[in-house]
Amino acid sequence: MYQFQPTQAPYIRPGVVIHEPDSVVGNLLGDFALTLKKRGFAVAGCVRQGDRVLDLASGAQLSMSDVTTHAAKAFRAAMRDDSDLVVIDDFSACTKAAKQMLATIVPGQGLALPVLSSIPGDQVQHWLDFAGQGGSMVAPKDSSLWQWWGPERLYRDLTLGVDHDEVRQIVVGPRWLMVEGPHGAGLAYLPRSAKDLVPRLPDLRKQSLRQLAELSSSWDPLEMALGIAAINAHYNRFDLDAEMGNGADSFRHESGRVVVIGAFPGLADVLNNPQVIETEPRPGEYPTVAMDTLLPGCAAAVVASSTIINRTLPRILRLAQGSRIALAGPATPLSPRLYQYGLEILGGLLIRDVKGLAHALRAGAMPREFTRFATYAHIRPDDGA
Repeated sequence: MYQFQPTQAPYIRPGVVIHEPDSVVGNLLGDFALTLKKRGFAVAGCVRQGDRVLDLASGAQLSMSDVTTHAAKAFRAAMRDDSDLVVIDDFSACTKAAKQMLATIVPGQGLALPVLSSIPGDQVQHWLDFAGQGGSMVAPKDSSLWQWWGPERLYRDLTLGVDHDEVRQIVVGPRWLMVEGPHGAGLAYLPRSAKDLVPRLPDLRKQSLRQLAELSSSWDPLEMALGIAAINAHYNRFDLDAEMGNGADSFRHESGRVVVIGAFPGLADVLNNPQVIETEPRPGEYPTVAMDTLLPGCAAAVVASSTIINRTLPRILRLAQGSRIALAGPATPLSPRLYQYGLEILGGLLIRDVKGLAHALRAGAMPREFTRFATYAHIRPDDGA
């Protein structure tokens, strides 16, 4: 019988949930995978649920005897279809499928395919024999699964939630740009002059909001900014129910260290002796290289929305893992999709007067002037958003 043999070994990033010998984690892994699938990610694999096996891609129920066979099929299909995640909770079936595919384990995030499995704690040596130092051991908790999944994927997550709505206008100023959709408008600062972007605007305006949002995966700084503005035009809706203010003052009573990344006028007067990190630090402030020292173990962190555009946000979220974190500023997407990546408070801009703000942006308006045309508001998990 013909066996599929790839001409080049596929690259995988394996993780394994370590659990008690008598516990079952199929439902935990299944719920995690199905949550990602509901958000739009392509998920493949199979998990055991009682005396049946759930096919994550199709939703079909399989018999327990089919686990090994289906695991191999799911693995091949995932590589063929460029899936975002493979979950095979049966460790033996997972390793057999990986070996059949001649899979190469790659440490870190990178472009490797995430593969998730599970194993009892008394069999960890089998995992080490398979993955060595190239895999990750994960606690059997939903929050640990999201940490393994990684904040680097928040950009794709946000994009997958954007509708294919029309783009009503793209406004480019010397410092900021705005994208308007049918239900909201979003901002992003420009990391450099937009002169290279202006000739493309007629074609860009013909694309859908979702197509513009997909530019958030670009490594071109201007395209990245346009992608974030489109994302904000979807989530920061005119009628969004949110609390007033950017929410950063929620950390005013923290007794531990509070780190502030970016310029927030007046925030130092609200927080208790914050440690401020700036690109060009003034006396008493810290340079950006201090993040590696100040963020781990801090009680809370207030992070400027510019970090989502310059792509430092995922690194910040990893360094401040376990701390209370607020993302605040005009370019913050007010989307609950960000909660699972470690963000507790999201403070952004809800634009009321699109025409007025468009004129101000073209004239070079700065963020302190945006409140003439918009309102700073925030959401948090408690809001039921």
